[in-house]
Amino acid sequence: MTTWLDGPLLGFDTETTGVNPFRDRIVTAALVGRGANGTQQRTWLIDPGVEIPEQASAIHGISTSYARKHGMAPRRALAEIADELTTAFRFRVPVVAFNAAFDLTIIERELERHGLPTIGERLGRPLAPVLDPLLLDRGLEHSRPGARRLVDLCGYYGVQESGRLHTADVDVEATLDVLAAQVREHPDLVERSLGELHEWQTDQHQRWAERRNAERSRQGVDPGTSIEWPLPTAENVPGRARPGPIPA
Repeated sequence: MTTWLDGPLLGFDTETTGVNPFRDRIVTAALVGRGANGTQQRTWLIDPGVEIPEQASAIHGISTSYARKHGMAPRRALAEIADELTTAFRFRVPVVAFNAAFDLTIIERELERHGLPTIGERLGRPLAPVLDPLLLDRGLEHSRPGARRLVDLCGYYGVQESGRLHTADVDVEATLDVLAAQVREHPDLVERSLGELHEWQTDQHQRWAERRNAERSRQGVDPGTSIEWPLPTAENVPGRARPGPIPA
């Protein structure tokens, strides 16, 4: 029986200047399509127009000087990425991303920053369907202790990374492989429609965010986690302001 796992699927990942998707910039991005015709991959190296902090460079290996010398202009690269993602969403091809809220938020905010239409504006509707192996794992294996980074899930589900993680294309391949392994472990996943899974993940994220915010409040810490998914709005995330456009 053919299921949504047989494709097409579009994996997406970014490597960035930092961990705040409302403020930071994309440095590299990868889209990997999987389906009946095999695997197709596109990658982008972008000059973000700002300094890349050393902490970020240490993770993904791209320095400011390298990005300035070899990177694409942001507007061109962002438009190309948005075109691919918009087409996928328009044809209801699931976009697969690990911690999807980060990658989808940062691409939307980058498009805003550079005066380009966002994917949501192009679609005229919410971004869906999205499949996030992190959320699937939280829901399916909620009692398992320990971290849930991509490297942790690769280990748990027996996925062998094809290269150095924190390289956008390698992360996408690993994310798609983790999704396939999750389906092998929980075959009932493919019995649900993509729409049902999207809504289930939305609910899982809300439950997790509410628990996390409650715990942080008990500790006297600003909660800071939006209950919205896959696109939190800056207004609902303390300390997160929408970016203004870059002056012409």
